[in-house]
Amino acid sequence: MHLEIDRRDIHQFRLVETHPPQELPDGHVLLRLERAALTSNNISYAFSGEMLDYWGFFPTEANWGRLPVMGFGVVTASTCADIEVGGRYFGFFPLGDHHVVQAQSSSSGFTDIAEWRAKHASTYKNFTRAPANEKDDRTAIFRGLYMTSFLLEDYLRENNFFGAQQIIITSASSKTSIALANCLQRFSDVKVIGLTSARNLSFVKDVGEYDEIIDYQNLDALNTQVKSAVADMAGNPQIIADVHTRLKTKVTYSCSVGATHWDATRTNIVIPEPRPEFFFAPSQLSKRSKEWGREELNRRIDDSLAVFIDGTEKWLTIQHAHGATEVAEVYSTLVTGQIDPQIGNIVSFD
Repeated sequence: MHLEIDRRDIHQFRLVETHPPQELPDGHVLLRLERAALTSNNISYAFSGEMLDYWGFFPTEANWGRLPVMGFGVVTASTCADIEVGGRYFGFFPLGDHHVVQAQSSSSGFTDIAEWRAKHASTYKNFTRAPANEKDDRTAIFRGLYMTSFLLEDYLRENNFFGAQQIIITSASSKTSIALANCLQRFSDVKVIGLTSARNLSFVKDVGEYDEIIDYQNLDALNTQVKSAVADMAGNPQIIADVHTRLKTKVTYSCSVGATHWDATRTNIVIPEPRPEFFFAPSQLSKRSKEWGREELNRRIDDSLAVFIDGTEKWLTIQHAHGATEVAEVYSTLVTGQIDPQIGNIVSFD
């Protein structure tokens, strides 16, 4: 069983009856998806599916796409001598009950070497050995998005924040935004401003990762006298236009990261300079991997992630969905924007 999304309208989806192969070709593994996170981050994948080729990860019928999710899978069959049945791995899976990978073993697990994966960044293709851990749910929810936030903070700091004294983060209630704010607070000395809806204002205050929180209807409260960098997780051009307009020449850098407001109007909106740049985390990952070595980079990310995950205990409640119907309900809730930021959804088809 797989959940497939209409690439022309991501509100629309279908549940497709699929079956694992009875026999695997040489050099392949079959995994059962044990659990995966399903968050607004995945809706950003769907929204950006054509532009960033997320639909190319797991090809299916024309006009349909299998949504990439991060989670844990267990090997149920293998024709790879170095990959044993029963092994447990963390990586990207299609949202379904099983996944077949043309695998090449590595020191940490294995890599998907299918022809259509050749153009994708290695971080999207790797499966890492993962013994059972009591915090696996939170790891599934946060590892991918935290890596993005860790790398963005590293990129900003490497560039001396482009001269900015404050960082303005949109969609402050989103998990990626909270992770970025956490990294900025721990590793930098800039002021961290969160922009959010009035509905989520109280929640964002309780999270405690921002120096100041402003709702979208009160942007005049922004300090327009200091140089500012903007990290856009909302993907709402009107909000960025409003922020740039108020700050005028004080915006030293602006980047686009996510699209929690994926259905916002995008036509006939003029954003004053500087033009927002798309932050592609795998590029910074590749750079630091070469400079620090992959093991050292992974150690830094893992150590930082562990501290962050411990801090989420106070504000995030894990919610489990089991079976295709419940998984579909979670997707529907996310794609229609009915998101409770205090909930972390873990799904499985079991």
